[in-house]
Amino acid sequence: MKRRNSLWLTAVVWAVYLFLHLPILVLVAFSFNQSKYSVTWTGFTLDWYRQLAERTDILRGLRASLIVGGASTVIAAVFGTMLALALARRRFPGRRALDGLLYLPIMTPEIIAGISLLSLFVTLKIPLGLTTIAIAHVAFNIGFVAIVVRARLEGMDRSLEEASLMLGADELTTFRRVTVPQLWPGILAGALLAFTMSFDDYVITSLVSGTGSSTLPVVVYSMVRRNVEPTVNAISTLILVATSLLIWAADRLSRERPPAGERSGDRRLSHPAPMARVK
Repeated sequence: MKRRNSLWLTAVVWAVYLFLHLPILVLVAFSFNQSKYSVTWTGFTLDWYRQLAERTDILRGLRASLIVGGASTVIAAVFGTMLALALARRRFPGRRALDGLLYLPIMTPEIIAGISLLSLFVTLKIPLGLTTIAIAHVAFNIGFVAIVVRARLEGMDRSLEEASLMLGADELTTFRRVTVPQLWPGILAGALLAFTMSFDDYVITSLVSGTGSSTLPVVVYSMVRRNVEPTVNAISTLILVATSLLIWAADRLSRERPPAGERSGDRRLSHPAPMARVK
């Protein structure tokens, strides 16, 4: 009876996974299909990937995505780390409220966040373009970085910092030579996650982008609206592979254990690293 229940549960799990991932597998497979219009397999080819290098609209979108993603990631990493340090190491009025607000950009549906940011830019008369896209991405990425870095802080060995202070180092030297090296895996994990979210974002980006500032997801969506051509499958496959690798790297870094010693994080962490947001 137990074996039958186990087989039934396994079958259900595999059915759910197939339901979720079969469309992605079909997309990847047809990115190598020789036929341009047929939905049947006619042969293997890499022509659609070669044609991507000839598409100026895709290259412009990729350039915009890299610029926005790089800029927003650096800014979010700096301010997210500062926010995590303040919430984890300092006690100040309104800390609990700020702690709750930290999750608000992550929990807010993207369409609402995009409309609110668009209203803000219009009110302030800020021209829509790469700058407004980067500001919007920083707004929702700071929370991701702060949560990841804070989880790392709660798992760090405070005795190393205390020993540094007892041996005569000042707070700045201790922070620079003891705290930051221990924090690096968390900062890098948060930065990789922030870059992934920025690179993949469509809803907010489409609302706050101006003429000539379309990122790669916006370009791909405009291609799909005109016609589902094989190059769409090819570029979608490349985006899928790139983001999967970034998420995998971020997950590995966030799981890396702090240096040996008595860790405050040996207790259950109350702020796990987020790996998704409301769409």
